Amino acid sequence: MTGDSEKTYCFKSENKFIVKSGCKKRMWRSLKQILTAERALPWHNEAVLYYSINAPPSFRPNKKYSDISGLPAPYIDRHSKLFYSNVEEFATVRSLPMDITAGYLLLRGANTMVG
Repeated sequence: MTGDSEKTYCFKSENKFIVKSGCKKRMWRSLKQILTAERALPWHNEAVLYYSINAPPSFRPNKKYSDISGLPAPYIDRHSKLFYSNVEEFATVRSLPMDITAGYLLLRGANTMVG
C-alpha cells in the first residue's frame, strides 16, 4: 500500500481535470492537443512522435463477423463467400439473389465472387 504522502487526488477545476500527486500538478490533455503541440515544435527527422508511429501488420488472423447479423461467424458459404453464424443465417444467405450477395461482398471489401 502507499503512504499518505503518495496519495493521488483528482478534482475538477475550470472544466479540466487536475491530478495532484504530492506537490506536482498535471493537466490532462487529449491526443489532439498532444499532436498539435508536437507539430509546433522543431524536431529532427528521425524523431519518433505520436503522429509518425507506423505499426507493423498484425500476426493475428482477422476476426470474421456475419455479413447478415454482425455476430462472430465461424462459417463461410462456399458458393457466395458470405460469412454466417448459424443455420437460420445460412438459409438466408442461400436465398439471397446474386446482386444482394455482391453488395454484401462489396461492403466487406471482398469484391471477388466465385460461383
